[in-house]
Amino acid sequence: MSTHNLLMIPGPTNVSQRVYTAMSKPLINHRGEEFRKFYISLLENLKKIFQTENDVFVLTSSGTGGVECAASNILLPNEKIIVPVFGTFSERFSEAFKTYGCNVIEIKINPGDAPLLEHIEDTIRKNPDAKAVGIVYNETSTGVTVRDLPKICEIAKNNGMITIVDAISILAGDDLPVDKWNIDVCIGASQKSLAAPPGLALISVSKDAWKLIERAKPRSDYFNLIKYREYRDKQRETPFTPAINLFYALDEAIKMILEYGLEKWIERHKISSKAYYLAFSSMGLSFFAKEYCRSNTVIAINVPNGISGKTFRELLLNKYGIVVASGFGELKDKIIRIGNMGIINARNVLTVISSIESSLYELGYNINLGIGISKAIPIIKDLK
Repeated sequence: MSTHNLLMIPGPTNVSQRVYTAMSKPLINHRGEEFRKFYISLLENLKKIFQTENDVFVLTSSGTGGVECAASNILLPNEKIIVPVFGTFSERFSEAFKTYGCNVIEIKINPGDAPLLEHIEDTIRKNPDAKAVGIVYNETSTGVTVRDLPKICEIAKNNGMITIVDAISILAGDDLPVDKWNIDVCIGASQKSLAAPPGLALISVSKDAWKLIERAKPRSDYFNLIKYREYRDKQRETPFTPAINLFYALDEAIKMILEYGLEKWIERHKISSKAYYLAFSSMGLSFFAKEYCRSNTVIAINVPNGISGKTFRELLLNKYGIVVASGFGELKDKIIRIGNMGIINARNVLTVISSIESSLYELGYNINLGIGISKAIPIIKDLK
C-alpha cells in the first residue's frame, strides 16, 4: 500500500506531520519529574475535549480496552446494566459486561436504526433495580448515532442509574458535552476524530461512578481505575509503563484541536458530512442508517445492486488511492463505510466524492459524472 493513500476508514485516521514529529521526540523517564508535569498537563487538556470537570485517564490500550476497563470496574457480578444492541460494537460492549458477570439487559434494535428514549424508558420501568445504562453513542459498524443520548442520560440519572457511554468513534467529531449531559463514564480513543495514532483509550469518570467503583472493587489489575487515581494523585504518574511516544502524539493532537477551537473542529465534521450525504444521494446512492440517526463521523453507503463491494473497494484503493472500509459480518460486501474524522478539508472530501463517482462509472453504474462534486462544493467551499 502506498504511503500516499488517503486513509478514509472509521479509524485509524490521517495524522498530521506535527503529530508525527511530536511522536518522534526522545523517550523520557516515566517516573521522572519531566513526565509528571507533562502527564498532568495532558489530563487537563483532555478534560477540555471531554468538556468535563470529572476525572480523566489515558490507558495504553485500544479503545476496546476502555470498554473493558468500564466493565471490570463499576458493577458487581449479577448486577443489571441496560444495553441497546444495534450493531457490532454495541454487541461487543454487551459482551464485555457479560464477561465480567454482569446481568446485561439487552434491547435489540434493528441495524440502521438507533435506540430511542422510549426504548430506554420502557426497559427501566421493567428493570428498576438496574445500576446502569450502557450505550454506544456512535455505532461504527452501521453509521448510526444515538441522537436521544442527552435525554437517555437524564432519564437514567432520574432513576438513580449511571450512564456508561462508548464514544470511541465520535469524541471530538460531534456534540458531546459530558458534564452538561450528565454522562458518568465516557470512553474515547486516540485514533478517531482526535487524529492521533491508535493505541490509547481515554476515559472520564464522574463522582457517582466512583461510588460504584469503590464499592465494587475493580476486577482487573491493569485497568484498575482506583490504582490509576492513586498514582495520579500521589505520584502524578500512571501505575504501569505508558506508551510515552503515543502520549506525545495525543498531547499534540489535542493542542491542535484546542488552538483551532473544539466547537469549530466539531463543526467541520458536521459540514463535511452534510456534503457527503448530499453528494452521494445526488448520485442515486442510499445509506444504511436511517436519516434521523445518520452519523457525522461514519458514512455508511449501501453498495448498488450488481456491483461487488470488494471490487468497488479495490478499485478505489488501487486506482485512486482511497482507503474505505467494508461492513462487518453479513454487511461485509453490502456497505462501504467512509470515515469522516479528524483531519478534514475540502480537498479530501472532494477527492473521495470524485473517486467514488469515477469508480462507480467504471463498474457500470448509471451516473451523471460531476453531480456529486457540484452538490458538495457549495457546502465545503470555506472548509480549509
